[in-house]
Order: sequence, then structure tokens, then C-alpha cells
Amino acid sequence: MDNISLSTIYKKRKNDRDIFQELMPTKVKEVLLVATLYDSYSIVREGQFSDKIFGEYLQLNLYAAPRFTSVHTQEEALLILQHRDFDLIIVMAGMDKNTPVKTARAIRNVRPAVPLLLLVNNNADLRFFQAERRKLDFIDRIFVWNGNSNVFMAMIKYIEDKSNVARDTQNGSVRIILLVEDSIQYYSRYLPMLYTTVMTQTQVLVNEDATDELHKILRMRARPKVILVDNYEEAVKFINSYRRYMLCVISDVKFERNGVEDEDAGIDLLKFTQTTRKFPIPLLLQSHDISNAQRAKEVGADFINKNSESLSMDIFNFLYRRLGFGNFVFKGMDGLPIAQAKNLVEFQEKFRDIPEESLQYHGSRNSFSTWLMARGEINLAELLMPIQMSDFDSPEELRQFCLDSFKKIRFERLRGTIVNFDSEFVSSSRFIVRMAKGSLGGKGRGIAFICNFIENIDFAKLIPEMNIRIPSTSIIGALEFDKFIETNNLYDDIYSFNDYSAIRKHFLESEFDDKIRKRLIEYLKKIKRPLAVRSSGLFEDSLLQPFSGVYATYLIPNNHPDLEVRYQHLEMAIKLVYSSIFTESAQAYFDAVNYKIEEEKMAVVIQEVIGHEYNDKYYPTLSGVAQSYNYYPIAYMEPDDGFSVAAVGLGMYVVGGENSFRFCPKYPNLNASSLKDQLRDTQKQFYAIDLSNPDFDLASDGENAAIKKYRIKEAEKDGTLEHSASTYFIENDDLIPGIQGPGPKVIDFANILKYNHLPLADVLQLLLKLFKEAMGSPVEIEYAIDLEPAENGKPTLYLLQIKPLIRIEEQVEVDIEMVDDDKVFMYAEHGMGNGKIKDIYDVVFVDPDKFDKMKTRQMAQDISVLNDWFDEQERPYILIGPGRWGSRDPFTGIPVLWAHISKAKIIVEMGLPDFPLDASLGSHFFHNVTSMNVGYFSVPHNSRTAKLKMEALKEQPVLHETEFIKHVQFEQPLTILMNGRDRRVLIHC
Repeated sequence: MDNISLSTIYKKRKNDRDIFQELMPTKVKEVLLVATLYDSYSIVREGQFSDKIFGEYLQLNLYAAPRFTSVHTQEEALLILQHRDFDLIIVMAGMDKNTPVKTARAIRNVRPAVPLLLLVNNNADLRFFQAERRKLDFIDRIFVWNGNSNVFMAMIKYIEDKSNVARDTQNGSVRIILLVEDSIQYYSRYLPMLYTTVMTQTQVLVNEDATDELHKILRMRARPKVILVDNYEEAVKFINSYRRYMLCVISDVKFERNGVEDEDAGIDLLKFTQTTRKFPIPLLLQSHDISNAQRAKEVGADFINKNSESLSMDIFNFLYRRLGFGNFVFKGMDGLPIAQAKNLVEFQEKFRDIPEESLQYHGSRNSFSTWLMARGEINLAELLMPIQMSDFDSPEELRQFCLDSFKKIRFERLRGTIVNFDSEFVSSSRFIVRMAKGSLGGKGRGIAFICNFIENIDFAKLIPEMNIRIPSTSIIGALEFDKFIETNNLYDDIYSFNDYSAIRKHFLESEFDDKIRKRLIEYLKKIKRPLAVRSSGLFEDSLLQPFSGVYATYLIPNNHPDLEVRYQHLEMAIKLVYSSIFTESAQAYFDAVNYKIEEEKMAVVIQEVIGHEYNDKYYPTLSGVAQSYNYYPIAYMEPDDGFSVAAVGLGMYVVGGENSFRFCPKYPNLNASSLKDQLRDTQKQFYAIDLSNPDFDLASDGENAAIKKYRIKEAEKDGTLEHSASTYFIENDDLIPGIQGPGPKVIDFANILKYNHLPLADVLQLLLKLFKEAMGSPVEIEYAIDLEPAENGKPTLYLLQIKPLIRIEEQVEVDIEMVDDDKVFMYAEHGMGNGKIKDIYDVVFVDPDKFDKMKTRQMAQDISVLNDWFDEQERPYILIGPGRWGSRDPFTGIPVLWAHISKAKIIVEMGLPDFPLDASLGSHFFHNVTSMNVGYFSVPHNSRTAKLKMEALKEQPVLHETEFIKHVQFEQPLTILMNGRDRRVLIHC
């Protein structure tokens, strides 16, 4: 297990995606920015470039994202360079131009191999740097900051393209756009625009055949490289080295040749370019002097005015018309067009019918492979490139060879991808079907990643006892959400109303267009099993904020005999998922993370529910959540060993925070709970889809309309507990795996975890390791297991979702021993969080003398009202109460949603007699709490070490009081100390 790594097992099929994986091996991951405090602040604050660069690199690179580190002086820069490595150093020159130059020279002396760029923040000094740039040979390139954060992206991509061009042209036949420009001001403006336009156009191309999001992301690596040079000799040398891969040359008119400015350098360079090629390539002359347009025409080049107001559109048009991004035009032997194809699908359709003369015309010119290569169809293009007409006895043989090649490549490509809607594909678990265009959203993107991941790894060899799959999955892209809003004129109403019930009513009364309606009906004709209709917002399951459980998921039986009724249920579920953006819980989350609700768009994931029918109930044998990082390790566990929480039935039991079985995949036999605790805290109920009522009402009954809660004895009758439960024998005071005997049943999955009926622990350990490596951060996965044999006779583990956990930041040391014991208000040895907080005066607590576990829902409502008050006052508070916060089960804790406690900075769970005390690990509530950096502490009942002085609360003035809840305020702020390394925490006066 320890020797298995992603790099050793991932690349199994050498197809396009494998080639794309090999591209861009050198990436800028760590950037050092040397700038004065003011300059650094103004860039970060005004440009918000970190978010843009992070998002861009998340698309271009699955394994790493660039991180910016800012220092403000030469001394700080040299000090940090002694301890850390950087891929790029940017020195910023503001009002003072001498100090940055001196700093750059000093940095070059200690790090001669690291790319070093100078960023000028003062246009008044630009003339100086333009004139002196040759003397500043220790600086690789000078850029100017024009207030547009895209310049940072261009600077990074400039370094990456320059570093990767040799390898990527060799491995992936990547094409090159050569830009010849010597003006700092112009290429600082021009290069970002060129990169943006090229990448936008590449995205359009990869969207056309709509495979999957991961494939699309990887294909972005095959975009044309943009290489910048600023003199004639360097340009000629580059063209000679890469003539085979040149896509076009964009040149200025006047730049240095032989060390002096030459008015004819650009024209001569374009002439030279054409002489080195067997076939001419597009050329573009760019100048701020429009009189050069005639000179461009004379050498067969297009012309663009650099001062044009439509500069971006001019570049767009040039790339589209001249560089192979456009349609393929089939021509006859006379060169006249006879047909055209907009995309690969049309190309293949037309290819079957074009006359033989057209095959001869294009076959003799290698036109097919050229067009395919321009579109990133690397495998297909290189398969056809060496083929000559002379290799075949007739044009028809060429036609058949090409058609067979198309079919072969398409079959290989489908596995692990997203395909455009086709009713024949919807029941497959080998790829994902796209119902409508647009972003897949966070959840959909995660599922697409899983799909690709498992299809490119030979899990049958790694785990021969089990199948690893995803459920059959279809996704409605986020563009359909925008279309739905627009066609039904909902925008003004939904973004101006604060009443969710009114917004939901608008959604339910609106209509889908005919296209999506027909596709959904075709889908239902093929799919007869229950369905999960899941939200997939753009922000959901993101690296920055998880939005876990904030939106809706609807499970529907999909078993009504009338197809139209089944469609109505599915349509209503989709509309309700759309409207869930505007719930109170979602609104509170948007406010907390400072996002605008207008920025959110909703995609929808439709999946077959894993499970089988048992006596009018539908549920899986086992559902669970696994995380690669454990905030509460016990015994000899380490946090990085991770954990899993599992339950019988639908996974909502786990993510709702109800009593489930917790175990560590690395140590599945380790259980610190006493037998008494196991009997008390075992799963006693489970969720299943109720198949007996096909006429449920989602609008009235919400997410639980088709779901019913059953006692665990019902699962025993269904015959699904054989490997999930153990039986308590009072005679031996012991648990025996299995369900034999009359004693109480404990859901501990002993046959699976202890006696290895399934290698579940090993599988989860391997998956968490691989996914953590692949995503570059700790991860959480949701899974379900079907013990019924699949077509190959093996049980199947289905991966339902994946999301990144917020990265564990570097710990801060806190010396708890320095605090006098008499000042300690609370001390705990089971805490989560790190750091020091000194500005909280308020405490909201559940009065333990009045606590009634039958009234926890009322307590949750009271706390929600108080939280609204704190929100209005913009005050944080400490929240204290018994049991498990955020549990779906009101008998194990207070069932608050995250929105109900959004202003709580610290949460304390205190133990009471016969009341469980363990955090809802794996639940959506707990996931959001950890992501918001909320301290979470546990004080067990009658603990020998932990303490909570409730009498100190009773001495404080009461500001608000309900039947069960009190809000008190301390005269002096409380200090919270959290030592995240050993998990000790305290609060003192």
C-alpha cells in the first residue's frame, strides 16, 4: 500500500489525455513578490489577482496551484530565499526605481537559475527602463503594471511557455505563436490580451465535442504556446528551431537587428518565415502606425493597429479565420467548396458522403491531419499524418481507413469522459452524460474527476475482490440555469425578493424549454431505478469554501407506471434544486463568506441511487463518508491516517450527523468505545426510499418527501444486516459478528472490517491516498456499497462525491501552561482549531438544569433567533450546549443548521449523563464548521482533566433568555487559546 503512488499507476492508456498529462511539465507553483507594503497591498486589494490566478491554475493543473509570497525589502527577500525555493521572482519598481534594481541584482547573485521579472508600477519611469533594459541583463524581462491583474497571469505563462516549449512540441506536437515585440508598454498590454484570447478560443474548441470537464481541463494544456522575443536574431533562431510547429508569427515593424533599431526588421522577418516553410503559415504585422498596413499586404500578412479600440476582437478574428480554429471546408479538385463541418462530429458525418475527388484533394495535401491537430485531436491527427494516397488502391479504401480510425479513437476516448446526451449512454457507469451545456459545478466536477480517475487506473489489478465505479450519472450544465431564469423572466423577482417561499413558487410555476424536456423524458425511458437529483453550484465543494449541505438534494422513487408523472417528479426536483440557492441557510452562508448570491449558478447532477428493493424499501447495504484527515485521532492514530463513518441505508444518515459507526481505515480493528457505549450509541434507525407511495409531493414535504426512516429491525427482516451487524450475547457479555441470536444488534460492520469479508478498509485507505495526491489537498469522499454481485460476480463500491477539505495551515504555538488555573473558564483536551482569540464578550449556552432532550428542536430555533441578533450587531460569540451539535437526530444533540450558528466563533459541546459526546465528523455541518475556522471543543461529563465552570456563566448579566437558552455578557473580553498540535484548548478571563 505504501509503495503505491499516483504516478506509478495512473497512465495506463496512451491516448490524448495521457499526452495532455505530459504537457507543461514545468509549472510556476511558488512566486516570490518583492514590493513595498503599499505596492503589494494595492495590487492584491485592487486587482484581486490571487483569486484569478488560482482559478486559472486549477483548470490548467490538477496537482498544484501557484502560491504568492510577499516580502517588502531586499533583506527579507534574501532571508526567505535561504529557506525556500521559488519558481519565479517578481520585483516591483514603484516610485523608487534604484532600490528594486539593486534588489534584483542581489537576488540574481544568490539564485541565478530562477526566472526574475521586474514589474514597473510607475509609467513615468518606463522610458528609463526601456532604454536601460539591455544593461539590466540580470533581469529576464520587464513588464509594466497597468492596473490589470491579467499581467500577472501573462508573466507566469510567459515563463512556463518559455520553459516548456521544447518538451511540449516534441511530446505533443504543440503549436507555437511567436510574438516579436520590444516595447515594454505594448507587450505588457498585448501579451495578456493574446493569452486570454488564445485560451478562450481553445476553450470554445474543446467545448464543441463536449467530452468531460477533466478532459477539457487537460486539453487546455495543448493550447498554442505564446513565445515572446524582442530582436531579429532571437526570432530567426527560434523559427529555425521550431519551424515544424509554428502556427503563426505576430511581429512588430521596428525592433533591433544587429544591436540597432531597424525599420525593416519586422518585414524581413516575415519574409524569412515564409521561406523556411514548405507551406505558408499565417502572418500578422502589428503596429501603431497604420501606414504599415500596405507593407503587410505586400508580404502576405494581415495587419492590426495596436491602438485600435477593437484590438481584442481583431486578434480574435485573426485566430479564428487564419489559424485553423474555424470550420473544415471540403473542396473538390478545382478547389471550390462543396461542404463544411463546424466540429468533429459534423466532420465525421460529412466524411462518409463527400465525393472521391474531395478525398483525393485533401488527402494529397494532408489537410485532414492539419485541421485535427489544430483542434487538439493529437492521437487522431498523428494517426493520419503519415498516411499517403499512394498507400491505398482507391479513395474508398482511404475513406474506410479514416472512418475506422475515427471509431477506434472515439471508443477509447469515451471511457471516463463526459459525452453529449445520447439515450443509449445514460445507463452506463463508464462515462457521464451531459444533458445541457455549461459548467458542471463543484459537485459535478468532482464526479467527473472520479469517473476519469477510476477509468485510467487498473483497479481490477489493485483490488481484485471489488469493483470501483460511479453510479450512472447525467449532468445538466449551469448554462441551463441561466437559460431557465432568462426564458421565464425570473431575474428581477428572485434577486429582489427576500421571501424564499415566494421565490420557490416562481420556480415551480416556470417551464423548461422543449429541448431539455425531451431529453429528460428520453432519459426516463431508459432509467427505471430511483434517482438522486443533486445540487452542483459553482462554489459547491470548492477549495476555497465548501458550501457543504447548503443546497438541496432530492431522492425520488421513479417507479410510477405513468411516464409523464415520473417526468413531473423529476422536473419538480430540478426546479427545487435550482431554488435552493435562495434558502435562508444558503443566504447566511453567502453572507458569511462575502460572496454575492448573483455570482452563483446551479448545475444539476442526476444519479441512479445505489441499492436494491427490499419490501417496498430501496437502500444500499452500506453508505459512508471517508476523510483523509482526522481532526480527532485516538490511541496511536495520526491525523493523516484519516477516518470513515458508515451506516446501513442511505448516506443522509451519515452526513446528517446521526449515530453512525466510525473507524480508521488504517486500523479498522481499533475501537476505543466500551461495550456499554457501543450498545447505547449504535445505529438504531436507517433511511430508505419508500417505494410504496409513488404519489409523493416534493413541493409540500421537501427533501424527505419520498424518504422514510425505519427501525434497524426492518433491515434485519430484509436480510441486509448479515455482514453489517453484531449480536450482543448477555451470557458472555460480548458481541458476536452476525445476526444470529435474539440479543440486541450493534451496527459495527465486524464481518467486513475485522474479518475482511470485503477489503473495505484497504480500499478506502488506497482511495484516500490517491485522491489526496491527485487533488493536492486533504479530501472527503462519499461512497455506497452494493454487496449484490455485479455482472463479474464481485460486489461494488460506488464513489458518489469527492470534495477537498480546507488545507491544514501551519500550526501556531500557544503556551497554555502560562495561564493561572483560577482564571480558567474552560479547559479541554479534545479541541479543534489553532491560534488565539481575544475579542469575544458574549456566551450563549443551553442551561443544563433545564435541558430536555425532547425539546432540542425548540432550542435550535431559539439559538437561530439569537444568532440573527448577533448578525445584526456584527458580534461573535461562544456557543455551549450538550451533545452533538448539528446532528440530524434531535435525540443525540441540538439539530442546528450552520446558518443557525453562523456568528459563533467557538462551539463547545459539554457532556451530560447518558448523553453522547462525539462531534458529527463527516457531516455537512461539521465540514462547514471546520472550513470557517470555528473552534470546536468537547468537555466530557465528569472528566478528570477537562473542565467547564458553569457557575462563572451564572454570575454574568443575562441579556437574553428563553426557556432553555441564555445569553450572558462578560465585562472583560474572554481569551481563547487553541493549541492545534496537541488539541488542548482553554478559555480564560
